[in-house]
Amino acid sequence: MSLTSDPPIDKATGPYTTVPTGHDALTVVPVRHPWRWVAVAATAVVLAQFLHGLITNPGWEWDVFAQFFTAGTILMAVWVTLQLTLYGTVLGFALGIVLAFMRLSGSPFLRVVAHAYIWAFRSIPLIVQLLFWFNLAYLYKELRFGIPFGPGFFSFDTMNLVGAMSAAVLGLALHQAAYAAEIVRGGVLAVDDGQSEAAAALGIPRHRQLRRIVLPQAMRSILPNAANEIISLFKGTSIVSVMAIGELFYQVQVVYGRNGRVVPLLMVATVWYILLTIVLSVLQHYVERHYAKGAAR
Repeated sequence: MSLTSDPPIDKATGPYTTVPTGHDALTVVPVRHPWRWVAVAATAVVLAQFLHGLITNPGWEWDVFAQFFTAGTILMAVWVTLQLTLYGTVLGFALGIVLAFMRLSGSPFLRVVAHAYIWAFRSIPLIVQLLFWFNLAYLYKELRFGIPFGPGFFSFDTMNLVGAMSAAVLGLALHQAAYAAEIVRGGVLAVDDGQSEAAAALGIPRHRQLRRIVLPQAMRSILPNAANEIISLFKGTSIVSVMAIGELFYQVQVVYGRNGRVVPLLMVATVWYILLTIVLSVLQHYVERHYAKGAAR
């Protein structure tokens, strides 16, 4: 006697055809998304209309755009914008790292000082900070060094101490440091405490734990937010135009103030901002991929 059963036979097709059973008998019907295609079509129509307007509308004045896009004054202004971004980022994140570890320290005094700094510089608008530094000589005509609340040993005039470019870098860096501190602190807190405890159990020094264990893992959380801050700082450099610094937006304003071609000159600034933001985004991608080694498949 056999314990196996014969497969079911389809009478319509003959005795040797097996009838599908279980999952094989199910008819697979792909999920259809009609509204998704409607949204795609509507978006394509809107985009086509926008591109058509860019090409055919004479108000864009693409000949004027091409004339000034690579002009010497514009390229110099782009270089000033990149300098402001670089100095603000390096100084801001350097101070931000110090503030972050002050907030994470065991000293109540350091925590209070760092928290007060972050609270103050995040509360005051950037443009107000820039104008304060720019008018430092009006507030303090001279700086004196000596005994606190007593006689001074030497002093110097503040009229030429902080120029427009120095005030812009100082304001951007100090403002950026407040946000960078919270980004770094959040990244460090995202690392499991067991990592530091295991390193301490192995006798690894504290500074080496931070440099070789904590920070490489924290960078995975820090980088996306840090990159957003850098890009925001890059675009935010346009605010220093109130100090008559020849960065990109200020220089564009000067040019269209002379020739009256507002729209094409604004497009010059817009395209430069877009191109440089793309470059920063590509750099962000490769840096994130470097720190994702061993964590992402």
